[in-house]
Amino acid sequence: MKPTKRPKTPFNLKVFLAKADGGRTSSEYRPNDRIFLQGDPADSVFYVQKGKLKITVLSKQGKEAVVGILNDGDFFGEGCLAGQPLRMVSAVAISECSVMKLTKAVVVDLLHEEPSFSQLFVAHLLSRNIKIEEDLVDQLFNSSEKRLARVLLLLANFGKEGKPETVIPKISQETLAAIVGTTRSRINFFMNRFRKLGFIKYNGGLEVHSSLLNVVLHD
Repeated sequence: MKPTKRPKTPFNLKVFLAKADGGRTSSEYRPNDRIFLQGDPADSVFYVQKGKLKITVLSKQGKEAVVGILNDGDFFGEGCLAGQPLRMVSAVAISECSVMKLTKAVVVDLLHEEPSFSQLFVAHLLSRNIKIEEDLVDQLFNSSEKRLARVLLLLANFGKEGKPETVIPKISQETLAAIVGTTRSRINFFMNRFRKLGFIKYNGGLEVHSSLLNVVLHD
């Protein structure tokens, strides 16, 4: 009789990341702390265990733009896997964050040895690509008001596990303006309008209601 093979234990990302050794280190960040800066050596991949952070880019003229907002479960800094020598962007915490840093060698080994991790990582890259395309379409064809509404819904995790959550209490209008691509005064105008219409509410933090979706869908 042939010996029964024990089924291989499925790869558990959270269990793996909980073991912060051997090329994996976990760090805590406060709002406005920088995880890495544009121009730093690109030698590792990061994973958001908890919190929100923004990805920014600085032009040669000194103008900063926010090109992405990341949440729990997002990877970032994966450009090093494609041979990127230096960071093309900066990563900055916008809330209290717990971030895992994985060396390039560890991630490469995982991609070769753990099919489950490879599937998860490829799914992440595809999702990121779709998000970039959606952002581009949004920027090209939608008004500033619609772009702001979409940003607020994304920050509130609208569409994930049912209902929106409370958005970061201290996200500034300057940050929202940098994400949307408009001025702070325009953001202030639209935020006041959304509040009067009952789409958002200030109550110690910024609460976003699903009714804000009407702004995105309205022609």
